[in-house]
Amino acid sequence: MAKVALLGAGRIGKIHGANAIAHPALELARIVDPHAPNAEAVAAETGATVSSLEEVLADASISGVIVASSTDTHLEYTLRAARAGKAVFCEKPIDMDHGRAAAAASELAGARVFVGFNRRFDPNFRALKDRLDDGVAGPLESLQITSNDPGPPPVSYIKVSGGLFKDMAIHDFDIARWLLDEEPSEVFAWGSCLVDPAIGEAGDIDTARTLLKTPSGKLCVIANSRRSGFGYDQRIEAYGGAGMIRADNILESSVQVWGEAGAAADRFQNFFLDRYAAAYRAEMAHFADILAGRAEPQATYADGVAALALAEAAAASLASGTPVTL
Repeated sequence: MAKVALLGAGRIGKIHGANAIAHPALELARIVDPHAPNAEAVAAETGATVSSLEEVLADASISGVIVASSTDTHLEYTLRAARAGKAVFCEKPIDMDHGRAAAAASELAGARVFVGFNRRFDPNFRALKDRLDDGVAGPLESLQITSNDPGPPPVSYIKVSGGLFKDMAIHDFDIARWLLDEEPSEVFAWGSCLVDPAIGEAGDIDTARTLLKTPSGKLCVIANSRRSGFGYDQRIEAYGGAGMIRADNILESSVQVWGEAGAAADRFQNFFLDRYAAAYRAEMAHFADILAGRAEPQATYADGVAALALAEAAAASLASGTPVTL
């Protein structure tokens, strides 16, 4: 078994910790979190030892580190873990600043760094990708990616999130790159505050439409909102010369009620931890394969830098009202 340490015992850290202890090839040995009650709670649930970062880095038996701490620590912890010879599974985004993240790329070139773009591991999106690669719809021409949250987070979270493009849409920028199989060369973004005026007062937007264009002319429209009004809305449509491939929302159950008024289905899943539970398990299994030498990271540090570049380009386009060329 490979021993791993978890840096960050908050909401996403608890998910990664549970998936690590559930995997037969992983042993969650140490927990690091500056908030002692968080660390102690996860340690009690998992059997891991509450530790300092220095203890983790000095422990030669720890082969992998899961970075699920606050975003402002992601890059620092990744660099320190890599310098200590550890493989790293880092949550997105890798940093708040593209220039700083790009500058670290040369140092991390030989490190095993896996970035947590979990949607690449969603069974539905992966099946869409497989069919797209098989050419069942012909050559890809355009994408429509829809990602709407059930409701907005607290404004206190908005203020430290890095903004909609870096916090929320960065997943969609990664999925767009993954499916387009070509780097976008132009970005144009529109944004508004339509859901909660307090989000605007905090300096952010809650609704956005972003258009990506590749050198060959492929187009991708990304639709984001902090509130759907009908559950967690996660859809992709890929249009090719011979048809369209679609991945739709997931329902709470397959039960339908039929009556004189028509057919009524169950609700959409309402929380990202439910919608992407299988994806979170699959990415932890992938990290286990990386540690065992059976796989190379499917979402690399370079992917994290590229997604961050798109997020900053979208913000720049929103501010200027003009397209940004990459």
